[in-house]
Amino acid sequence: MSRSLRASLLSLLTLCSIPGAGAGELSYPDILLDDVKYVVTAPARWEDAEWHRAGWTSLAVVGTALVIDRPLRDEMRRHNGDNSFITQVERFGAQYAAASVGGFYLFGVLTDDERSVQVAQDGIAASLIASGIITPAIKLVTGRSRPRTDQGVYHFKPFSETNSSFPSGHTTEAFALAAVVAEHYREDWVTYTSYSLAGLVGLARTYHHAHFASDVLAGAMIGTLVGKSVVAHNTDLRSDRVVLLPDASGGLIGLRIAGSF
Repeated sequence: MSRSLRASLLSLLTLCSIPGAGAGELSYPDILLDDVKYVVTAPARWEDAEWHRAGWTSLAVVGTALVIDRPLRDEMRRHNGDNSFITQVERFGAQYAAASVGGFYLFGVLTDDERSVQVAQDGIAASLIASGIITPAIKLVTGRSRPRTDQGVYHFKPFSETNSSFPSGHTTEAFALAAVVAEHYREDWVTYTSYSLAGLVGLARTYHHAHFASDVLAGAMIGTLVGKSVVAHNTDLRSDRVVLLPDASGGLIGLRIAGSF
């Protein structure tokens, strides 16, 4: 996640933390903190079905790396990388993503549309978790070189400060937001539009020689999974049932019961 995008999301976080902004009795910082803990610790709660899906997903990424990465890189090298449409689309994985989240929030506040505010809140949470925590951590551990460096398709240098190709951060961001929007509105045209735009972001990253196909696929999977998880979890948090949230006050750390009574 770039510094400018991180700053934009943190600014939006401040706005979304205003009391009464569609979060019921739960403050947004509480929701965000709970989201981070829920998503990061999710593998500890996985059962056999989830682990099987994770295994197939990993195989899909590896298969893409073996079969598609080199041919797609070579194909993209035959283009000059200068296309205004592709350049504009690519920004939906960076600054335009923050602008979109801000647009949902302002529309929701001005029109009293609670769902739109919740899209903004969940979009910020999914973005910070997926492209601010998970993807950067994987980038650091894998240390894959980018296509533009001409170091080869399978060049990895773990914990390198410069090698950060796998996964694609722009694609992670785009798919995290696409998943949040699609899960909230659940209309076919919204789903197709959201994921298609996110897919174009991934294509743009390969077009500009910033990522391999497997980088894009991994970013898309991470963003989608986190986006869907955040929306599902926050739907429960915002429901009428009682929930436990972490609380720290008066020098004490404990749990707070929240809900509608």
